[in-house]
Amino acid sequence: MSSNGSPLPSEPDVVLSVFLHGAHFQFAACLTAALLFVQEHQARHYVDAVTVRLADTAGLPRLPCERLYLGP
Repeated sequence: MSSNGSPLPSEPDVVLSVFLHGAHFQFAACLTAALLFVQEHQARHYVDAVTVRLADTAGLPRLPCERLYLGP
């Protein structure tokens, strides 16, 4: 699998938008990684600083360390 591919190709990719310290970032991520990222982010930062939506992810970088959100 290429480094740009989803770690869970059977799941849809979503757009993960993150607003952190005045900067806005958008990433592509598989649904499970995005939802676990949201959980972790909300526990440590502002609750409304992350959104997940189904949309075209073409051209977006993948969530850095995406695989780390998929397991222990």
